[in-house]
Amino acid sequence: MGRNNSKPKQQFSLETIRRLNIYLRNLKRLNANGVEVISSKSITQLLDVTPAQFRKDLSYFGEFGIRGVGYNVTFLIDKIQKIVGTHKVWHIALVGLGKLGSALLGFEGFSRLNIVIKHVFDNDKRKIGKVKNRVKVKPVAHLAKVIKNAGIKIAVIATPPEAAQKVVSTLVGAGITGILNFAPVVLQVPRGVFVFNVDMACELESLIFFCQERKRWK
Repeated sequence: MGRNNSKPKQQFSLETIRRLNIYLRNLKRLNANGVEVISSKSITQLLDVTPAQFRKDLSYFGEFGIRGVGYNVTFLIDKIQKIVGTHKVWHIALVGLGKLGSALLGFEGFSRLNIVIKHVFDNDKRKIGKVKNRVKVKPVAHLAKVIKNAGIKIAVIATPPEAAQKVVSTLVGAGITGILNFAPVVLQVPRGVFVFNVDMACELESLIFFCQERKRWK
């Protein structure tokens, strides 16, 4: 079925991990369609990478295929899930229940990734105490205590920009080591805390630029 060396062979990049997650989603689709074995050439026809890149990304973590045969889809799904960590359930906290926060709380796709928004925090007294998508909204003032007691390590920030840094400092002090930030502001965190920024306005502005410049490339 394939071999697996437990330790990564060399340093890999963030882009490698992002591609692994893309591979994983496509492998799950193949598995749902009854595909049992697939070659690197066949799977990369579904992706924006070459077969060589696909093999290289996997090689950082071991050898998973059989030369001349390909990859067992179920086996590879299991191994990639363990590499990226989504083989187990992750409880996360959400801070900020505005329109964006509410949309994130209601996103059903998280469950397919073994991600559960376990705690939600907001400063709006009209929201505190209410249950949204089976999660009770707690005051931000209780943030540190709840995070520490629950052992949460990952948080999503969907607050106004002026509130984000104070919230993040509290989260880090409570033991949070990973932050997905939707607030349009640069956050200051200590070494060892990972922050991924999602700025949809910036992405759209970049897209507009390329669409505008497209006529120059014709």
